[in-house]
Amino acid sequence: MSIKIRPLGDHVIVEPIEEEDMTFAGGKLILPDTAKEKPQQGKVLAVGPAIETEDEDGNIISMQEGDLVIYAKYGGTTFKTREGLKLLILKEDDILGVIEE
Repeated sequence: MSIKIRPLGDHVIVEPIEEEDMTFAGGKLILPDTAKEKPQQGKVLAVGPAIETEDEDGNIISMQEGDLVIYAKYGGTTFKTREGLKLLILKEDDILGVIEE
Protein backbone atom coordinates (compact mmCIF):
# COMPACT_ATOMS: atom_id res chain seq x y z
CA MET A 1 0.00 0.00 0.00
CA SER A 2 1.31 3.43 -0.88
CA ILE A 3 0.26 6.37 1.25
CA LYS A 4 0.91 10.00 0.53
CA ILE A 5 1.86 11.05 4.04
CA ARG A 6 5.46 11.84 4.89
CA PRO A 7 6.27 11.69 8.61
CA LEU A 8 8.65 14.33 9.91
CA GLY A 9 11.63 13.92 12.24
CA ASP A 10 11.58 10.74 14.28
CA HIS A 11 7.93 9.86 13.56
CA VAL A 12 6.63 6.63 12.06
CA ILE A 13 3.28 5.92 10.39
CA VAL A 14 1.90 2.52 11.39
CA GLU A 15 -1.18 0.61 10.29
CA PRO A 16 -2.46 -1.10 13.46
CA ILE A 17 -3.18 -4.82 13.19
CA GLU A 18 -6.41 -5.69 14.97
CA GLU A 19 -6.51 -8.92 16.96
CA GLU A 20 -8.78 -11.66 15.70
CA ASP A 21 -12.22 -11.99 17.29
CA MET A 22 -12.49 -14.64 19.96
CA THR A 23 -14.34 -17.83 19.09
CA PHE A 24 -15.95 -20.48 21.25
CA ALA A 25 -17.67 -23.82 20.65
CA GLY A 26 -21.06 -22.23 19.83
CA GLY A 27 -19.72 -19.60 17.43
CA LYS A 28 -18.00 -16.24 17.41
CA LEU A 29 -17.84 -13.82 20.32
CA ILE A 30 -18.40 -10.27 19.13
CA LEU A 31 -17.11 -7.54 21.45
CA PRO A 32 -18.11 -3.89 21.10
CA ASP A 33 -15.26 -1.53 20.16
CA THR A 34 -15.26 -0.06 23.67
CA ALA A 35 -14.47 -3.46 25.19
CA LYS A 36 -11.68 -4.37 22.77
CA GLU A 37 -8.02 -3.95 23.66
CA LYS A 38 -6.14 -1.37 21.66
CA PRO A 39 -3.84 -3.09 19.15
CA GLN A 40 -0.15 -3.02 20.00
CA GLN A 41 1.20 -4.39 16.75
CA GLY A 42 1.27 -2.80 13.36
CA LYS A 43 2.90 -2.58 9.97
CA VAL A 44 5.22 0.36 9.28
CA LEU A 45 3.97 2.31 6.25
CA ALA A 46 6.41 5.26 6.34
CA VAL A 47 9.35 6.48 8.44
CA GLY A 48 10.65 9.97 9.10
CA PRO A 49 14.15 11.05 8.05
CA ALA A 50 15.56 10.96 11.61
CA ILE A 51 14.90 7.23 12.15
CA GLU A 52 18.38 5.78 12.35
CA THR A 53 20.30 4.56 15.38
CA GLU A 54 23.49 2.68 16.13
CA ASP A 55 23.92 -0.54 18.10
CA GLU A 56 26.75 -1.21 20.57
CA ASP A 57 29.14 -2.13 17.73
CA GLY A 58 28.44 1.06 15.76
CA ASN A 59 26.28 -0.68 13.14
CA ILE A 60 23.38 1.39 11.81
CA ILE A 61 19.96 -0.01 12.70
CA SER A 62 17.13 1.46 10.69
CA MET A 63 13.42 0.79 10.74
CA GLN A 64 11.91 0.50 7.31
CA GLU A 65 8.59 0.32 5.53
CA GLY A 66 6.99 -3.10 5.84
CA ASP A 67 8.47 -3.90 9.27
CA LEU A 68 6.07 -5.43 11.78
CA VAL A 69 6.44 -3.57 15.09
CA ILE A 70 5.22 -3.66 18.67
CA TYR A 71 4.41 -0.25 20.12
CA ALA A 72 3.37 1.26 23.45
CA LYS A 73 -0.29 0.68 24.28
CA TYR A 74 -1.26 4.34 24.60
CA GLY A 75 1.38 5.89 22.37
CA GLY A 76 0.85 7.94 19.26
CA THR A 77 -1.99 9.75 17.56
CA THR A 78 -4.71 7.94 15.61
CA PHE A 79 -6.16 9.47 12.44
CA LYS A 80 -8.25 8.45 9.43
CA THR A 81 -7.18 8.89 5.83
CA ARG A 82 -9.57 10.14 3.17
CA GLU A 83 -10.07 6.51 2.18
CA GLY A 84 -11.22 5.68 5.73
CA LEU A 85 -8.08 3.78 6.74
CA LYS A 86 -7.20 4.14 10.45
CA LEU A 87 -3.50 4.88 10.92
CA LEU A 88 -1.26 5.80 13.81
CA ILE A 89 1.60 8.31 13.98
CA LEU A 90 4.15 7.29 16.61
CA LYS A 91 7.42 8.73 17.82
CA GLU A 92 10.33 6.35 17.45
CA ASP A 93 10.49 6.09 21.28
CA ASP A 94 6.97 4.60 21.34
CA ILE A 95 8.10 1.64 19.24
CA LEU A 96 9.26 -1.13 21.55
CA GLY A 97 10.57 -3.63 19.02
CA VAL A 98 10.55 -5.03 15.50
CA ILE A 99 9.13 -8.52 15.03
CA GLU A 100 11.46 -10.63 12.92
CA GLU A 101 9.90 -13.61 11.18
